[in-house]
Amino acid sequence: LIRTMPAASLEQVIFRMDTLYTLEQQVLKVLNPAKSLECAIDKWLTLTRLAQKNLPVPHTIVCETAEQAMEAFEQLGKHVVVKPIFGAEGRGMVKLDHPEIAWRTFKTLEQLQAVIYLQQYLIHPGHDLRVLVFGTEIIGAIKRYAQNDFRTNTAQAGLAEKHALTDREAMLAIAAAKATGTVFAGVDLVYDQTGNLFVLEVNGVPGWKGFQQATGINVAKVSLKFLEHWLNSST
Repeated sequence: LIRTMPAASLEQVIFRMDTLYTLEQQVLKVLNPAKSLECAIDKWLTLTRLAQKNLPVPHTIVCETAEQAMEAFEQLGKHVVVKPIFGAEGRGMVKLDHPEIAWRTFKTLEQLQAVIYLQQYLIHPGHDLRVLVFGTEIIGAIKRYAQNDFRTNTAQAGLAEKHALTDREAMLAIAAAKATGTVFAGVDLVYDQTGNLFVLEVNGVPGWKGFQQATGINVAKVSLKFLEHWLNSST
């Protein structure tokens, strides 16, 4: 049961994934499967998989040079969120809406040989949704509110409250998890100001501290029950 995938060098990440693949080849059950983790950990690959399934995602452009990034910045309306391709809990995300600051940011990322991932900033009601999914079942959902920051992540001091999902929200969360191949996933959804619903990310190693505090759900206990059922059904 994979509960963490901390920051690491490329070699370390590859080694970890190779280890998971080796365990699977030894007829062990790995949750989430290595192939799905490769997808979910990579924001760009996740986004392409979601788009291929015709799931709604924000307009996103990925490039490697500051010049290309500035062109993308213009195309995306000069209001973007720049994210690391590998990252979680809102770490490393910045919102840019000023050309000069954008240029300095992109130039720094280029010098660091980073991939520049720009996503259109969706003007939203001040909150997003985190849905915990296990297979085709929903464990629960929370609504997350930002505090003095555009990031709603509870790891970034965002506030959370229990949320009753609509059928559309539940269907989209399950479809997003399925698109990445994850069995256990945290799916982030957001509405824009016109009421359109988008998938932001699929987390293949979801934390649940803030979720559990907001919902009162014992996620570990519920997850183990789902895990037992999953193991029995997949044997």
